[in-house]
Amino acid sequence: MTPPIPAAAAAAAAAAAAAAAATVPDTRAASLTAPAPTTSLRSSRPLYVVKAGSATLDRGAIHKELADLVARGARVLLVAGGATGIERHYAAIDRPMPHLRLANGDSVRYCPPEEMTHLVDAYERVTLPAVERELRALGLSVFTSVAARGGLVSGRANRPLKAVSGEGRTLVVRDHRAGVPTGVDVDGLTALLEAYDVVCLSPPVADPAGGAPLNVDADVLAAVLTGALGADHLRLVTGTAGLLTDPSVPDSTLYDAYPGEGAKYAGGRMRQKVRAAEIAMKDSGADVAITGPHTMGVPSGWTRFWRTKEPAADLGLLTRVACVPSVSRDEAELAVYLAEWCRERGIDAHVDEVGNLVATRGDGPRRLLLLGHLDTVPHHWPAEWREGELWARGSVDAKGSLANFLEVLAHADLPEDAQLRVVGAVEEEISSSKGAFHVRDRYPADAVVIGEPSGSATLTLGYFGLFKLRITASVASGHSAGMDAVSAPDHLIDVLGRIRASVLAEAPDALSAVIDVHVENGRERSTAVGILNFRVPPKADVAALTAAALGHAADDVRVEVLRATPGHAGGRSSALVKVFTRAFAQAGIRPRFVVKKGTSDMNTLATTWHDVPMVAYGPGDSALDHTDEERIDPMEYRTARSLLADAVHRWFTLSAAPEGGRR
Repeated sequence: MTPPIPAAAAAAAAAAAAAAAATVPDTRAASLTAPAPTTSLRSSRPLYVVKAGSATLDRGAIHKELADLVARGARVLLVAGGATGIERHYAAIDRPMPHLRLANGDSVRYCPPEEMTHLVDAYERVTLPAVERELRALGLSVFTSVAARGGLVSGRANRPLKAVSGEGRTLVVRDHRAGVPTGVDVDGLTALLEAYDVVCLSPPVADPAGGAPLNVDADVLAAVLTGALGADHLRLVTGTAGLLTDPSVPDSTLYDAYPGEGAKYAGGRMRQKVRAAEIAMKDSGADVAITGPHTMGVPSGWTRFWRTKEPAADLGLLTRVACVPSVSRDEAELAVYLAEWCRERGIDAHVDEVGNLVATRGDGPRRLLLLGHLDTVPHHWPAEWREGELWARGSVDAKGSLANFLEVLAHADLPEDAQLRVVGAVEEEISSSKGAFHVRDRYPADAVVIGEPSGSATLTLGYFGLFKLRITASVASGHSAGMDAVSAPDHLIDVLGRIRASVLAEAPDALSAVIDVHVENGRERSTAVGILNFRVPPKADVAALTAAALGHAADDVRVEVLRATPGHAGGRSSALVKVFTRAFAQAGIRPRFVVKKGTSDMNTLATTWHDVPMVAYGPGDSALDHTDEERIDPMEYRTARSLLADAVHRWFTLSAAPEGGRR
């Protein structure tokens, strides 16, 4: 059973729904009420904007795909096209559909003010109810509305239109209610997206200047919503296998398109999809694709749009990996893309049951694991090559490392007794480390290279551990101005100080920080909750730290251990360190050897892989991790790739069996 919507989110959603009913006559009042609470408020969830036309919606497969996105934890904004629904509605009311013929021979639907009522009716009586019915049958909560309601989306009217009469005369049509979307009620839509599994909008949009709503292209509407809402992914679903280079050849998909390239292949309705993709690329950092036929599920039927082009061929994978947003718990699109990249190169690759990318060459007994991670910290911006460097979230931490791992895997010359495996793990950047725990228990290895930014001239031998606590302090509710009053935050601050002192007494070299605090005021008791984080040195006794922290628990203080992963550091004498040392020497580099005060998936593996040598190596300046200055230099990337390839080759050509037991 999913947790209920917090009261504030439910109220916001109800308010947004009420506001949305204000502009266009409502024929679906029941659909505009808040649903029974079914989803929790998690603003960090990824956002998909999906545009599907009537023909795709009629086939039904798209509804299951939307449900799958919701099951993955995504927020979903569906933009519904209505050509078929409009035809059905006009047939049902026995009304001819007016059209205008343009000078270029194209025909467009004529939308004078009196016609817009019927257009809205078509969406509200045919298209949107069908979408809602299909999605509710899959157990989803759904909000549907034309975008004009309550000004959820507003637009700007087009200039008068030149048309051609039946006699061939040029006409200037001034009452055609068509335009482009320009404004989005971000707060209202965000509230709806948090409260409903799927929010479905359709044209038309509101005209702030007054008068009838404005008909807009649904693909362009989806692109504008993508930029305004900071969506992570935009899918423009069509009836072909993406954008075809030859419309007469169904499998002539253009797989990769860069700005300005798609238009030369687009004709008819596809021109608007390419236009929408270009708008989204310009205005957002979203992952943009035209998909089909009538599905989002087959990457071989996708045209993916890349905002920035690599300056050299050997930087292509790095660039594309950086272009696909993959915030923790939203790694699926990147994992699928990389698995396909591997398979195209003859590498055995799949996405495992927890979402890790797993790519392997060879099945010999000597096993080397290159363990990177797919995810980044929250926030992404459009990837960009700027002044010779790639600026993008994750370019340093740690997509540069993962791209190098895969390039080395693809090109390594492996002996018969070798197995080289690359894993791109999920959820490294959050406390779960779900991907690394799965690796620890499922993918044994004789040695491990962790993909984290060390800099091309540095080898990381280990990391501090992570000791993370949740402390809840409560007091009887009362007036804070009373004599000797102690508030819940006061109590929490005192407890945090005492716990911090006790833990640091056990591990003086540990680093500590309070990383979150919130207060809940109840009728009888008030509580304050804090998250206290420690980075503890490799030799710290985590059991002793746990005992020291739990010793402060009391009736009014609850102490919970969220994470207690010891630090880990190996020496310089392992065979793995030696092959890197020789590779550094071959490259003319005098290396640094460090133990970092951060943490990584190395520590997770080390909880049970006691005799397996491990190091961390990857390109980039770790001081740029998690900052808006994150960027990577191509020569740094290439140097690290070359040195890693040399070290991997040396490890497999050692005459002796690898040290340590095989896990």
